[in-house]
Amino acid sequence: MDIQQQMRPPSPMDLEKQLSCPICLEMFSKPVVILPCQHNLCRGCASDLYDSKNPYHYSGGVFRCPTCRFEVVLDRHGVYGLQRNLLVENIIDIYKTQLERKGSDEPRPEEPPLKDKDAKAPRCTEHEDEHINIYCVTHQTPTCSMCKVFGQHKDCEVSPLQAVYQSQKTELRGAVETLATGNACLQAVMAQMEDTCKAVQENGALQKRRLGESFDLLYAILEERKALLVERVTHEEEEKVATLRSLSEAYKAQLETSASLQQRVTQSMEKSGVAEFLVAAKGLISEAKETALGGRLERPEPGYESMEHLVVDTGDVEALLAQMDFGDAGDEEDEDEEQEEEEEE
Repeated sequence: MDIQQQMRPPSPMDLEKQLSCPICLEMFSKPVVILPCQHNLCRGCASDLYDSKNPYHYSGGVFRCPTCRFEVVLDRHGVYGLQRNLLVENIIDIYKTQLERKGSDEPRPEEPPLKDKDAKAPRCTEHEDEHINIYCVTHQTPTCSMCKVFGQHKDCEVSPLQAVYQSQKTELRGAVETLATGNACLQAVMAQMEDTCKAVQENGALQKRRLGESFDLLYAILEERKALLVERVTHEEEEKVATLRSLSEAYKAQLETSASLQQRVTQSMEKSGVAEFLVAAKGLISEAKETALGGRLERPEPGYESMEHLVVDTGDVEALLAQMDFGDAGDEEDEDEEQEEEEEE
């Protein structure tokens, strides 16, 4: 029994999941391109993702795979330079052909019979014998026919569940696409944070070397001053890196929240019945929009990684040290020069 279950072929639902684009959440639309990390995207979705990272349409460019965050480097042809995945396209064609052969009257394997659906449909809280079968547009809530005829919704505008279901599903799909785009932006910002951290560390190291070269000329007299300034550079470096790390963690937390919400929304759309979906759809839409707007976190200002203000110019100090001499000798020379000037006059 267990061996037979393990060898059971995948259901159409499982196959559709494998053939779904991670950006639009629909079955791949041709042409399908394969990324260097071996993940697939619709060419249209890949083009939209590339355009969001390259708004000025420069030749070439990069974007990150939405599945594994692998950095995809494109040549001057852009997404049109990516190789098509003909195998996936052929599988999709075969799958769609088989679905057409089954006919429109045959129920889909993953869809339960209508009676089973009715048995599982939620019931009205006011009329326990009635299933929720209409949607009150006025109060934005699912209800039953009895509530429309005799109950609290008798003067309200109502609409069929299926029509509202399709409308809100489309709206929620748009919110999911917004979340996916926001996730890509968050990933790009996190990558930029990492690059900025490296730049700050490299610039900090550069300033330390410059300070060392400058203070080596002053030997032991300026060692204490040198240590103090090095400490200031290190403190600013650590402070900036800590700030960037903190921002990166905030973006990471936002990304995890967004990804979790996206997963819940996807599961709700795929596994919930119509009425069940509509009961939770309004809250999910609101939460998705709020989460998408919450991704606008603080970013460091341009040039934040620069530490050029910590350069020490020792030219004047070196000249001053080169002219240092005994105080008496300097006074005698000044007096001699004054006497010579008076004699010339």
